[in-house]
Amino acid sequence: MLKVLLIAGARPNFMKIAPIYAEMKRRPREFAPRIVHTGQHYDAAMSDQFFDDLGIPRPDISLGVGSASHAVQTAKIMTEFEPVLLEQKPDWVVVVGDVNSTIACALVCSKLGVKVAHVEAGLRSRDRTMPEEVNRILTDAISDLLLTTSQDADENLKEEGVAPEKIRFVGNVMIDSLKEHLKAAERSDARERLGLGGEYGVVTLHRPSNVDDKVTLSGILGALGSVSERLPIIFPVHPRTRKNIDEFRLNDLIERSNIRLTDPLGYIDFLRVYSGAKLVLTDSGGLQEETTVLGIPCLTLRHNTERPVTIEMGTNVLVGTDPEKIKTAAWDALNSSIKNASIPPLWDGRAAGRVCDELKK
Repeated sequence: MLKVLLIAGARPNFMKIAPIYAEMKRRPREFAPRIVHTGQHYDAAMSDQFFDDLGIPRPDISLGVGSASHAVQTAKIMTEFEPVLLEQKPDWVVVVGDVNSTIACALVCSKLGVKVAHVEAGLRSRDRTMPEEVNRILTDAISDLLLTTSQDADENLKEEGVAPEKIRFVGNVMIDSLKEHLKAAERSDARERLGLGGEYGVVTLHRPSNVDDKVTLSGILGALGSVSERLPIIFPVHPRTRKNIDEFRLNDLIERSNIRLTDPLGYIDFLRVYSGAKLVLTDSGGLQEETTVLGIPCLTLRHNTERPVTIEMGTNVLVGTDPEKIKTAAWDALNSSIKNASIPPLWDGRAAGRVCDELKK
């Protein structure tokens, strides 16, 4: 039996470890999983509901590091995780995604000689001003098993000199979570509570490059206001974004528009809301993938993406942050259906099983 620590630090991490944890629990003779929550992102008001939504237990181990600068947070995760690793003595540590918790825990494992598997390996935006890109590159460089979501990720790793025997194309565990919870989302009354009766758009916005600069944020909000004249927009607001809207005194842009701000939504409620959208505008990585599978037009408000397969095969369009380009792309998406969109290989809801198979091998 393999003892495995599953590391999560931010909300998207839990969506990725949930199907892996569930698959391991279905194979008790092969795996003994334990969930470690670093506390990198932690909302006490939402945490219980979030775990319930995903069908996973409360974490076995909580490090409680909290928010801080990248350097301080990464260092604190390392110092808190090291004694846990020495005590637990796992056969594998599984890290997911590209947050500070991912690289911090992988580094500790590398120093202590514990095997690391990176789920979602090989994604590249080619933009090292993004902290996530640095985390991805470094984590892949020190991991023992690189589990990829798409074949372009395999090629990225090979170009960087990673030994092919370390790379395994297993598919996308985020899509496992999506498919697992669609039926539960259909029972949610989130659309009714938010008054979403007809067609509407959904916006998420949280990246520092978009929300920490007043000119950029005001430009995006102005473009969204124009789009909302044709399509009402629901906007679950990240705490960082809400704080900056207030500090930059941009509330008037919202008040003059048909944009409705809400508090962040739980996983099931948010899935219910965006799965019925006519259009999604986002700077999130996961939503690019989920909208591709659901066939929903998605405008990515970034200048690059580490998920090019969602553009090549799916419904995603990279539009950047220029207000005119955002508006033009929105009109194009609303005036014509997405053509020739298809679901990438192995985004079939069974990636977690392949992850577990590779760990056993």
